[in-house]
Amino acid sequence: MSARIASMPVLVLKEGTSRSIGREAQENNISAAIALANIVRSSLGPKSMDKMLVDSFGDVTITNDGATILKEMDVQHPAAKMLVEVAKAQDQEVGDGTATATVLAGELLKSARELLDSDVHPTVIVDGYRRALDKALETLDSIAEPVDPMDRKTLMDIALTCLSGKVVTAGAYEKLAELAVEAVLQVAEKINGKWKVDIDNIKVEKKHGKSIDESVLVSGIVLDKEVVHEGMPKLVKNAKIALLECPIEIEKPEISAKINITRPDQMKRFLEEETQVLKKMIDKIASVGANVVICEKGIDDVAQHFLAKKGIMAVRRAKRSDMEKLAKATGGRIVSSIEDISEKDLGEAGLVEERRVAEDKMVFVEQCKNPKAVTILLRGGSDQLVAEAERSIHDAICVVRDVVQEPKIVGGGGAVEIEVAKALREYAKKLSGKDQLAVMKYADALEVIPLALAENAGLDPIDIIVKLKAAHEKMKWAGINTITGDISDMLSLHIVDPVNVKKQALKSATEAAIMILRIDDIIAAARPEKEKEKKPTEGAPSEFE
Repeated sequence: MSARIASMPVLVLKEGTSRSIGREAQENNISAAIALANIVRSSLGPKSMDKMLVDSFGDVTITNDGATILKEMDVQHPAAKMLVEVAKAQDQEVGDGTATATVLAGELLKSARELLDSDVHPTVIVDGYRRALDKALETLDSIAEPVDPMDRKTLMDIALTCLSGKVVTAGAYEKLAELAVEAVLQVAEKINGKWKVDIDNIKVEKKHGKSIDESVLVSGIVLDKEVVHEGMPKLVKNAKIALLECPIEIEKPEISAKINITRPDQMKRFLEEETQVLKKMIDKIASVGANVVICEKGIDDVAQHFLAKKGIMAVRRAKRSDMEKLAKATGGRIVSSIEDISEKDLGEAGLVEERRVAEDKMVFVEQCKNPKAVTILLRGGSDQLVAEAERSIHDAICVVRDVVQEPKIVGGGGAVEIEVAKALREYAKKLSGKDQLAVMKYADALEVIPLALAENAGLDPIDIIVKLKAAHEKMKWAGINTITGDISDMLSLHIVDPVNVKKQALKSATEAAIMILRIDDIIAAARPEKEKEKKPTEGAPSEFE
């Protein structure tokens, strides 16, 4: 009787729950991650291909930016989602190298699969990968070339390397690189002997029309707003700017109140009193010397009339982020009460002007003395081109910021990956046991970057890798010249990357691979009945597709 009770099945999970354990779970996750890595692999390097992404509303995005591809894709598999999150972290941290991190994570998992097939325990692989990462980061620090963080030529090289292969007109690379470098240098601040760059102080506005070559850097802020009243000046020189976060209108009281009006003259007096209150507000603003008002909230029609009479330009409903940038650009302070405003609170700008850009009117606050916030106004022939130019310049700004904050560079074109792989193989020889196998596999995985660069350039990848390895015996920065197909010194060709981007790519890829390798059990809850009905019965994809 007791034996029969012991053999009875016990249901722990809810009916409909699916579960895969051990090697099956690992294989499921590894395959999903590799599939995702293969999608972005062809978007790596200057000769990369582009992806056309169509969302559920039919909107089209054409890009080869790894972060955008992964963000726009509707990924369902949980392991693939983890890889997307890691790529997002890479983009937020250093702004570039998302495709590199994703492709490298996929290759690390492919190498791990080979070790798992040889009965190497996942924990041993994880330990080996961690050791390899530590050694790789140490190698990067030792081989990186120090540079002057304020040297425009070096920063231009960094920006141009980042922009190569982006979906913008070939002649526009120089223009975008120049804008990125100038913007970063204008907002850079020295704190405790180190340069710091807050890229939130660089605003990117985009308007389709004209060409990318006509994009400009404004030493101040551009507001996608127009002057509120036709009678106001459209151009103010030597502007004194009041930045208000309070409305210029009669606010309703928080408590409910009723006013009993019994005679017509009482109504007239009531309206006159309202007008007087608004007039006092405008008189106060004018008395401190302000000739431009930028308000975060609304401006009453009567107040607009009084402002226009005094020749004060006004803009309403500016974004909070724009108000903060304006304060940094003009040196003004955001005021929360008109009664408290003083001359010291006013910002200064050489010129404030309303201009027509494409079909819209925009307000330019420029010629600021020492702006710590600037605007890049991007132009382009189509919405898609301008959107891709915005993504491209974001990456360029980030890599220039990375070098200014940590002034060290490494060779591009697959040079640094081959050099680090070479150092890892030497390190692996000193290890014993199965750790050695994991470190060797890590070194092999690094070669996927030059391999992908060669493939995307239409070169023979095996031939290129053999030549690269041979060249690295004598030349540290030997990499692939994708234009000629030769092996060249990347530093002499000015093809360089910030060391920070490479470090973060290695960290992101290794963390993603380790996270996926440590999973040995997948328990997926049953889908809601409505979802099951929607799903086709024949040829249905697996639970995690």
